[in-house]
Amino acid sequence: MPNVALTRRRTLLAGAALGSAALLTGCSEDSGPDRSEHSSAAERLRARSARDSTALLARYDATLAAHPALRSRLAPLRSEVARHAEAFGKDRAAPSPGDDASDGPAHEAGAPASGPAPQGSRRPSDPRVPGDERAARTALADAERKLSDARAKALTGAPPELARLLASVAAAGAAHAYLLAEPAG
Repeated sequence: MPNVALTRRRTLLAGAALGSAALLTGCSEDSGPDRSEHSSAAERLRARSARDSTALLARYDATLAAHPALRSRLAPLRSEVARHAEAFGKDRAAPSPGDDASDGPAHEAGAPASGPAPQGSRRPSDPRVPGDERAARTALADAERKLSDARAKALTGAPPELARLLASVAAAGAAHAYLLAEPAG
């Protein structure tokens, strides 16, 4: 059990560090061409972030379909992830021609980059959901944590407004990972 407490502390400390990074990044005076809110690099980062949020949303949907008893616990977190996708521009979540939809941390975490499948169908790329509810929550927590870490790393190259959004969503993801790891009460 001490490992769980240490992991929770580490997650909370990471969230605090992300908040500090957001403040520092948001106060940057650098307005060079690479830091423009509408640069192609910023647009690619925003589109990838939208795809990653959409993929995480698909993971939540798959978990809820496999474990309906988790609905009361997962519904608020899923709702937040849906808002994150909207904040990044859900219309940008669709891969552009020549863009590899399998790139990004959400795909590496086992979530598809193309969104949820219709109810009752399963695509080969849909995330596998463990049969055990606790293992399913752990898998979601791992996906949230990986995506949160990737977003924290992306802060350094993002323009100020996008960096603040990334920091906020990364902190929320770290909080989601913490909540998912909590024993059912």
